[in-house]
Formats: sequence, structure tokens, C-alpha cells
Amino acid sequence: MLKVQDLHKTFGNIRALAGCSFELERGHMLGFLGPNGAGKTTAMRIIFRLIRPDSGLVTWDGEPIEPDDLLRFGYMPEQRGLYPKMRAGDQLTYLGRLHGMSKTDARASAESWLDRFGLSDRVGDPVESLSHGNQQRVQLAAALVHDPTLLVLDEPLSGLDPIAVETMSDVLREQAASGKAVVFSSHQLDLVEDLCEEVAIINAGEVVVTGKVEALKDAAPIRHLELEVDGGDPAALVAFLDGVQSTKADGERLTAIIDADADVRGFIAHAQETGKLRHFAYTTPSLSDLFREAVK
Repeated sequence: MLKVQDLHKTFGNIRALAGCSFELERGHMLGFLGPNGAGKTTAMRIIFRLIRPDSGLVTWDGEPIEPDDLLRFGYMPEQRGLYPKMRAGDQLTYLGRLHGMSKTDARASAESWLDRFGLSDRVGDPVESLSHGNQQRVQLAAALVHDPTLLVLDEPLSGLDPIAVETMSDVLREQAASGKAVVFSSHQLDLVEDLCEEVAIINAGEVVVTGKVEALKDAAPIRHLELEVDGGDPAALVAFLDGVQSTKADGERLTAIIDADADVRGFIAHAQETGKLRHFAYTTPSLSDLFREAVK
């Protein structure tokens, strides 16, 4: 288990972390979310002992993280760290060797991951000759080549085309299913909601929301309401509903954010009496809604 406990860190007058805490069991994937500058990258770097916290503790399986643990971890930094003139296959082999693999095993793993990411024909090409998306694939392969027990990935899916995102997503699911602990940050909240059972949302250096996505959605104080009327004004219909926080109209269709305890049944009865209700949906909020509520 990875456990991050009450991390604090300042850089001069800048407070990067102010009580960052979360935990993750093996075999699970956690979406580490937050606005730009919230402290995600600082927390990830502390896990890998690249930055020393002012206070707080990071443990793996109940013990402080030591250099030997780091050899079994995989890290994909926000600022990519590949050697531009080195061949892709040689680079992955070299990184595998740094993690204690034999040359034969490292080469085999490097070629396997490049093949998985559709780069088997680019093994001998310098990294700088690859497109941004392909460099991204090689960078993720660098985090995976030594078969780590913990994966910490900082924006691994940014800038990728939909096919590459699908491939990467499948890999992350497989890693978690095989018993690895996977932490990754992303601003693609729809994708995080699809991939992750758990999330931690950080704002101004402090984790303000953490838990299982479905439980957080069920416990949220807001709900999504969507309705469509036939030949009428949906906004006029919503005027009969208490607890409306915001609305967005698109022709005869309207979406609204409402209080979770609003009297929806009474509203439905009134809407049906008008004889103009064509479509109605009442759902828990999306992860994007939870995120906005947490950081606003």
C-alpha cells in the first residue's frame, strides 16, 4: 500500500503542499486530480524522494520508502526525461538495466513494450526523430520496462490521439488488474471517471476530496437534471422546481444542476400534467461536477 500522510512543502513564499494525504492499495488505480499549480507534481516528486518535504511522511507497505523500493517503482514525470539522441530500444534497455534487470531481460522487455505501443519498427530510431505522441509512448514504456509494483504517472495521456489514449488506458487497467498500484494525474476527467475506481482531488496543496468515485457521486449535495419539452420553453418548466443552482438551455432541451434534496417527484408530476415532457433524466453528478465543486 502507498500511503501519503500530511505532506507540507513550501518554496520560498509559495506554499506547494499544505496537508496532502491519500492512500492506495495494490491492485487499484487512483486518479490524482487538481487544477494547475495545486501541488500534484510536487507530491509525486516527494514519493520518489526527488524533493524533501518540510513535514509529513510517505510509506510503502507501512515502511518509509528506501532506495531499494524505488528500483521497483515506475515514474513518468511531467517534464519528460528521455535522452533525445539515444535509440528508443537502447534507451529502454539501459533504463531497465538501471533497475537491476539483466541485459537480455531488459532488451526483451523493451522490445515487448515498443511492440505493444505500435513502435516495433522504431526500435533503432533516435527518440528525437519520433513524434510527440510516440515519444510519449516511449516515456510510458520507460516507466513499465522493469515491471514495477507502483506506477506514478504525471499527465501520461496529454497530447495523445484517441487511439493512443485507448491503448494507454488498456495498459493502465491491465497493470492495476495484475496487482500493481497505479496513481496518475490528468485533466481529462471523463477518462479518469471511466478508468479509476478512486480519486483524490487536491486544491491549494491540500487534498479536499478523496474516496471511491461512485460513493462520492452518491454523497454529493447536487444532482444532474435533463429535460426536453415538445414545443415549449423548458426554462419556464424548471421555474416550478426548487433548489436549482444553474441551468443551460439548448433549444427545447435543458440541463440543470439542482440540490440533491429537491422535490423531483413533485416536479415530474407537474411536468407530466403539461403534456409536453418528451425526455427526462435525473442522475448523480459527473466527476467533472465534483471537481468543480471541490476547487471552486
